[in-house]
Amino acid sequence: MSYLRAFAPWIAFAVIPSAQWKWAALFALVVSVVEIVRKTRGGLPLDAQIMELGTSAYFTGLTALAFTDPHTALHAYIPAMASGALGVIAVGSLLVCKPFTLGVARQSMPRAVWDNPLFLRVNMIISAVWAASFAAGCIGLAALAHSSAVGRIIVQTAAFALPLVFTMRYVDHVRSRARA
Repeated sequence: MSYLRAFAPWIAFAVIPSAQWKWAALFALVVSVVEIVRKTRGGLPLDAQIMELGTSAYFTGLTALAFTDPHTALHAYIPAMASGALGVIAVGSLLVCKPFTLGVARQSMPRAVWDNPLFLRVNMIISAVWAASFAAGCIGLAALAHSSAVGRIIVQTAAFALPLVFTMRYVDHVRSRARA
């Protein structure tokens, strides 16, 4: 469930009707900042909040665009841009060897395992799967930008559901192997 909380700003943005995208972007920005403050007060260091910081940066830019040019031609591509931004955040976290999933994983694991090489490796793999899914979602959503909403909803749902299912199954697999 903590994975869903990590994506709360994105979910909030997605459920608000497209016609209200200015307010949706602003609301998502507020949710992202509140989440950063909450996690920081809870003791989670900023380097473990790469997704949250990237999300806040994205929604800062999107909010600025929404209020300065609410009729931008980019509006149709916002779902693709969002998936692309998530992909960039995920790849960036991999490039600096701080996979974005660490922040979520650390909330459910004892501190004693945080520096374990296997813990980092598992999170690198999980983050790579999410990055690939976000990239595929970006491409699919860009291709469907001017088509039916049903196709876009299917692609958006798959871009989150598939890596979420992989994450849960892979973590269970790693835990069962570690016990054996």
